[in-house]
Amino acid sequence: MKMTEENNAGEPRVTEEDVRLLIKRKGDIEEQIKAYHDMLQTAGVGMDAPLVDVEGFPRADVDLYKVRTARHNISCLQNDHKAIMVEIEEALHKLHATASVKPEKDVTKTEVTEPTASLPAPFALVDTVTQGSPAFQAGLRVGDEIIEFGSVNTQNFRNLHDVASVVQHSEGKSLRVGLLRSGQEVHLNLTPKQWSGRGLLGCNLVPLHR
Repeated sequence: MKMTEENNAGEPRVTEEDVRLLIKRKGDIEEQIKAYHDMLQTAGVGMDAPLVDVEGFPRADVDLYKVRTARHNISCLQNDHKAIMVEIEEALHKLHATASVKPEKDVTKTEVTEPTASLPAPFALVDTVTQGSPAFQAGLRVGDEIIEFGSVNTQNFRNLHDVASVVQHSEGKSLRVGLLRSGQEVHLNLTPKQWSGRGLLGCNLVPLHR
């Protein structure tokens, strides 16, 4: 019995406040990524444009140091973003586990206020959105967690080929996209179409492993 008590005491307890703080940190990281992306867009280089001219000389029309720093910071922040997504997922699992094994209701603390209790689990994460693209115009943002993309949802999602297939068959047609943003459920209408960039959306999704 003593061993069990020690184990229970040693297990870190996750609270709703812990989850809220993690979600706030995620939002802060997303704001920083957006600020650096905006700076690169203003400079007219983005993440991939070459920083040398056709003759191989450093471009004189851009601040190379600022651009390289912004690109490096975006890469670091995207890694931080992926790491905090894992932290949030683990914290939510622990929070739900704690709630389900409680032997009795704590009258002084209601659990109805937990914002994520009834929300579906996301199956993909938006990790890039290109300015001016159909995804950008629809209001999609880096860090959005996808729970519905046209006919693809949490229940029937197998891999990103499912989403790609829906996009290919829906060119010029409005798709309903459901997502989680800062713990809130949001719905957008996104129309896949040809634009000045690659693909029909102008965003990139990565699968979330549950």
